[in-house]
Amino acid sequence: MSHPDYRMNLRPLGTPRGVSTVAGPHDIGASPGDKKSKNKSTRGKKKSIFETYMFKEDVSEGLKRGTLIQGVLRINPKKFHEAFIPSPDGDRDIFIDGVVARNRALNGDLVVVKLLPEEQWKVVKPENNDKETEAAYESDIPEELCGHHLLQQSLKSYNDSPDVIIEAQFDGSDSEDGHGITQNVLVDGVKKLSVCVSEKGREDGDAPVTRDETTCISQDTRALPEKSLQRSAKVVYILEKKHSRAATGFLKLLADKNSELFKKYALFSPSDHRVPRIYVPLKDCPQDFVARPKDYANTLFICRIVDWKEDCSFALGQLAKSLGQAGEIEPETEGILTEYGVDFSDFSSEVLECLPQGLPWTIPPEEFNKRRDLRKDCIFTIDPSTARDLDDALSCKPLADGNFEVGVHIADVSYFVPEGSDLDKVAAERATSVYLVQKVVPMLPRLLCEELCSLNPMSDKLTFSVIWTLTPEGKILDEWFGRTIICSCTKLSYEHAQSMIESPTEKIPAKELPPISPEHSSEEVHQAVLNLHRIAKQLRQQRFADGALRLDQLKLAFTLDHETGLPQGCHIYEYRDSNKLVEEFMLLANMAVAHKIHRAFPEQALLRRHPPPQTRMLNDLVEFCDQMGLPVDFSSAGALNKSLTQTFGDDKYSLARKEVLTNMCSRPMQMALYFCSGLLQDPAQFRHYALNVPLYTHFTSPIRRFADVLVHRLLAAALGYREQLDMAPDTLQKQADHCNDRRMASKRVQELSTGLFFAVLVKESGPLESEAMVMGVLNQAFDVLVLRYGVQKRIYCNALALRSHHFQKVGKKPELTLVWEPEDMEQEPAQQVITIFSLVEVVLQAESTALKYSAILKRPDTHGHLGPEKEEEEDESDGEPEDSSTS
Repeated sequence: MSHPDYRMNLRPLGTPRGVSTVAGPHDIGASPGDKKSKNKSTRGKKKSIFETYMFKEDVSEGLKRGTLIQGVLRINPKKFHEAFIPSPDGDRDIFIDGVVARNRALNGDLVVVKLLPEEQWKVVKPENNDKETEAAYESDIPEELCGHHLLQQSLKSYNDSPDVIIEAQFDGSDSEDGHGITQNVLVDGVKKLSVCVSEKGREDGDAPVTRDETTCISQDTRALPEKSLQRSAKVVYILEKKHSRAATGFLKLLADKNSELFKKYALFSPSDHRVPRIYVPLKDCPQDFVARPKDYANTLFICRIVDWKEDCSFALGQLAKSLGQAGEIEPETEGILTEYGVDFSDFSSEVLECLPQGLPWTIPPEEFNKRRDLRKDCIFTIDPSTARDLDDALSCKPLADGNFEVGVHIADVSYFVPEGSDLDKVAAERATSVYLVQKVVPMLPRLLCEELCSLNPMSDKLTFSVIWTLTPEGKILDEWFGRTIICSCTKLSYEHAQSMIESPTEKIPAKELPPISPEHSSEEVHQAVLNLHRIAKQLRQQRFADGALRLDQLKLAFTLDHETGLPQGCHIYEYRDSNKLVEEFMLLANMAVAHKIHRAFPEQALLRRHPPPQTRMLNDLVEFCDQMGLPVDFSSAGALNKSLTQTFGDDKYSLARKEVLTNMCSRPMQMALYFCSGLLQDPAQFRHYALNVPLYTHFTSPIRRFADVLVHRLLAAALGYREQLDMAPDTLQKQADHCNDRRMASKRVQELSTGLFFAVLVKESGPLESEAMVMGVLNQAFDVLVLRYGVQKRIYCNALALRSHHFQKVGKKPELTLVWEPEDMEQEPAQQVITIFSLVEVVLQAESTALKYSAILKRPDTHGHLGPEKEEEEDESDGEPEDSSTS
């Protein structure tokens, strides 16, 4: 990026996305921090808790000179006093210890930090196995790597069928960190060197303050080997407040009834412990709150932070609204959306006025002269059965010479979204549709998503196509890009396509298929699917031979009760050949378009890069695999893929071990990012690590991703359909950054939505039993991957009926021996040894707090061990995840 300040905060500070600037604290009486210091001159005498931020000019200078470092702040959801920013050189993260050093920055903010003197750095001691060195990571794998896009389509309304099966993804349960729960597996431990700042913990018992026993070590840290120090820093400036500054939580009265503050303010306690406590004016609170605070004990509120003064340990905020009862799906969902800044409001009348008004809309006659007419071709869509926003269609025509004409046809969304219009602005701001378990928050109005743009069967649609001549082996002989008109002959679900692939020679009964237009027969569609499948298999084989990587993680799909909307059950989503077929052609189209727009506009192409894994975390994982005697080659994406696919057998134990290892390998992976080609000097940085290709972009999902709309405009300009985009490279980069931010937020929201539904399922249908595999062993607890549901949980020894437990290292491997209290006095106490990759039986059960659930270990049988020998039961953990047609 050319200038360190390239993304100074454009919104007024403290103003969340899409919200007008709220009244400052001066409008609501003296703020808590000011009560003792009315005039500025005495201000300096009052003890400040936080440092004043540096001046913007000094920050720019410091970043240029390298004395300051910028990065996105991550706060550990499990230990909220620990925060981190990535190291610019890809080494171990830079550590920020405590709320004071964080200096009022929130999770996700782009901050500038200054390194502390070396004697204040964190000391990492390898022998202490119960500490975690990096932040609990949130899951950062790009969907190209793991087929993360299940929820790419909208869902049927509940009354369409008795039980709607909804697919969703799931990475972590009791916090949103998909990676970090088992970080301790990789690096054995940390002993903290405290800067001895007295940090006020939370006063109430509801916050899980898991502060390490921080001792002030007086030893000279410089004498320690370099590896055992972690660079530590403090925040000196917030470049961009990316956190929405909104939180859901509960209202409480202040503890001190006699204080001045008690008469003016209530205390808002956020559910997310990474957000500070907030003073809210009583006049914002319900009228009877002071008289009857207990009536509101289970009411979820949304609060927005308005200010956070240097001399106040709590922020100042305004209550935005009351959501309803905690633990209920709709209030909790609205809370999740608000916290992550997702705009779920109705589209304004100005936006709706941009849509075609005279309905039903038909294609204007002049469009037929400008486009290739493919309406007579056999073209069809393949999507999840509940899909309503159909972005992409496929065609496959056999040629006389034995080759095939294969087409990928994508909804021509840019035709309906005029540049610079109100519709364009709102789509750019939303940047992506957000897929929840029970509904979709669309990027574009439903008229476009589900009708005008959606490639619904048997109606003429405007499309943008890539058409190749391919050999049966998938070798490209010719390539054509252009605007087209299609008429899809049928809407296949993945299940329909799968049944065609599985019965290549038998005709599928009409009643098992969706309606097909009379111009085409089911045999013709069936043959096209088989031909596409054969070519896709070749393309896929070639991609992996060329060094691509895929990390499939277990994903959950829910069955919902159509009357109550509550989850009735769930299963691991299976990723099958029909999903792979669509994925291969979407990847092919995205790569083709990337090369086309980059050739045409080397300075102005919107591309998607995937940086290689974080060096330090990768090294830790290499070390771990060596210790465990696992032959995993991390030298490249392809080598890793080969290790994961070839090392393991297909018995239940091997499959479970593969799941755990895949989960661990996903942790060092970085996010894939949109970027503008003109702003990265080194073409090596354009590469996509997981796909192992030099250029990649997103073209195939413009109904639900704004990046694809921009790419469509670039492709149209490259083909001479329109003038070049009037967008400077740095403006395009700002839009790319915004798309990255919203995509990340949407991914978190999707994970939290799945977590919410799973927690409700445990509460309604639990306790749930499953086999689990141990991922990490600590001295008082161990982490497991619950195989039936793909969730990770920590099991604590003190929650089990144990007589004793003992932790030791056997060689370098951690081992926990559990001695169970016998059920009757005659029996000997059963011993159970827990090591990494042990198979155990667990029970998931709801806790008394709303939507919290815990895992406990089932008492073992008298043998005390479940190991690879237990193979006769049905395998529950072999489900592969969902459709990545959207990579």
